[in-house]
Amino acid sequence: MINWFLNLPRFHKRAISVSSDILVLSFAIWAAFALRLEQGVWLPTRGHLIVAGITVLITIVVFVRLGLYRAVIRFLGDRAFLTIVYGVAASSLALIVLGYMLQVSVPRSVPVIYGALAFIFVSGTRLGVRMLVNHPGQRKKESVAIVGAGETGMALASALRQGTEYRPVLFIAFDKSHHKTMIDGLPVVSINLITKYIQKYGVRRVLLALDPDLSVDRRGLLHQLESLEVPVQTVPSMSELVAGQARINDIRDLDIEDLLGRDPVRPNAAVVSDSLYGKSVMVTGAGGSIGSELCRQILQHKPKRLILFELNEFSLYSIERELSATNAVEDLGVEIHPLLGSVAHRRRCEMIMRAFGVQSVYHAAAYKHVPLVEHNVIEGVQNNVFGTLHLAEAAIVSGVERFVLISTDKAVRPTNVMGASKRLAELVLQGLAQRQNSTIFSMVRFGNVLGSSGSVVPLFRSQIRDGGPITVTHPDIIRYFMTIPEASQLVLQAGSMGCGGEVFVLDMGEPVKIADLARKMIHLMGLTEKTEERPDGDIEITYTGLRPGEKLYEELLIGDNPQGTSHPRIMMAREVSLPWQKMEDLLAELTQASHAFDCQRIIELLTNAPTGYAPNGETADLIWRNVNNVKHPVQSEGKVLHLG
Repeated sequence: MINWFLNLPRFHKRAISVSSDILVLSFAIWAAFALRLEQGVWLPTRGHLIVAGITVLITIVVFVRLGLYRAVIRFLGDRAFLTIVYGVAASSLALIVLGYMLQVSVPRSVPVIYGALAFIFVSGTRLGVRMLVNHPGQRKKESVAIVGAGETGMALASALRQGTEYRPVLFIAFDKSHHKTMIDGLPVVSINLITKYIQKYGVRRVLLALDPDLSVDRRGLLHQLESLEVPVQTVPSMSELVAGQARINDIRDLDIEDLLGRDPVRPNAAVVSDSLYGKSVMVTGAGGSIGSELCRQILQHKPKRLILFELNEFSLYSIERELSATNAVEDLGVEIHPLLGSVAHRRRCEMIMRAFGVQSVYHAAAYKHVPLVEHNVIEGVQNNVFGTLHLAEAAIVSGVERFVLISTDKAVRPTNVMGASKRLAELVLQGLAQRQNSTIFSMVRFGNVLGSSGSVVPLFRSQIRDGGPITVTHPDIIRYFMTIPEASQLVLQAGSMGCGGEVFVLDMGEPVKIADLARKMIHLMGLTEKTEERPDGDIEITYTGLRPGEKLYEELLIGDNPQGTSHPRIMMAREVSLPWQKMEDLLAELTQASHAFDCQRIIELLTNAPTGYAPNGETADLIWRNVNNVKHPVQSEGKVLHLG
């Protein structure tokens, strides 16, 4: 019967709705008179019939004009019931006026009684139909509990009811005033009782819908949710909803910030804005994980122009398209210039800076994947060290005001070429900062970035979805973690704070054990770890051994007693540096070794330099290991060679 009704043409459904309203309105008028006159069977006169008929007709016309019959019954909202109120009020008024005009006795209380009955009958029929239509579908949906009883949670509950996959059955609240109450027809319980009520209501999934301004202990919340053995997911952020990038009912795995289990570090927006507003800004590696987020955040501060410098064509196309759309929608008025090129080509970099009057450079272009750089030593040094050198020298001669290098915690006592090359890049900028004072150089050092290319989080998610196993290099390996937005905000903050040659680091709290992160992801996806004690578990964690150049523990500081800054979570490292003359000699030797393709010599130079480099194995360069006799006719004369 229900399916037959749902499959009727729209015109037939409207005809049924009109006929139903005529019947219930007529009955409401009769019932109003019967109740007022206290007659069990009230028989209307000819005048009463005329008044009733005209009243019903007027009411139907009013409903049509108000659009009541255009509303889809299964999706009725507050506006539809407000329309019924307006129509019933007009109907009651029409009853009074018609009784007076046609000289028909209509007691004063009858229109009031009629209005109440008409609203109940008209809205009740629609609620009944909606319940009959939606109830079978609701029972087929997966039961979910919503953590957060604020505006975001209520919006999610409403959206899920209209969807086809999930049925909200429970609100989990942090505010004690909401406990043991009902919100939007759903019970609200304390977060401390979540395990009991999850079982009671047969919840199959938990959804996080926290208001942006809600202060919550993320670490404690995740600890409570881990033991539920049901998937824990989240909904898009308010910024994504406002930007139209997602819908409220787009359910997805936990955000990176949630997995991190701490509140993100916020920059001083006013200070950052002063350093970017109306300026000409260049970002190298603009298509990468960090570079692209830097571009997004810089764009919001309304620079005069934003130069996107990127080697990868598709990455540049993607970020330029995204930023241009944001720029147009939000009417930011920023000039966006996508430019292809390599930081190793000094003359190209210099021409770009001069052509666009670049005032600030954020240098995010680098090779960052430890094993890959370990297998490609020459390219790693050329890109990370000499690329930084050429870009920095181009900045000096072009009159750039500020230059910020994105560094890494792997530059602290490195055991791999990537870390050593980034530390050497820091030394290059420190040397240049001593040599001149026209361009302010600063460096920002942070830990692993969750969600970036090569991050463990996307890898672990993929492995879990494939049924495992999750691969971890060592059971004791630990890392400092931060999010891409955090890393980008820190870079922007440092860019505004630097005075010349500083190395900024973030107070990132306690490091995270990678194996524990893997277990947390398994549990929050509603699965169990497969172990010897629990062979029936879902996902196994296997240990593959440390990769070339990898170490168990990462650090952020080389020396002790870091200096504080104006930002409570940003420190300034006290690090050794080299005079520029010695730095130039070292670069000349590196140039010579690179052109001779002498990986062993490069390793020796990196080891002897004040980088703290201590390789934990033999040279892993794939070509060096597989080719014994490589002849190169070109030899340098001990000078730094500039490409481009």
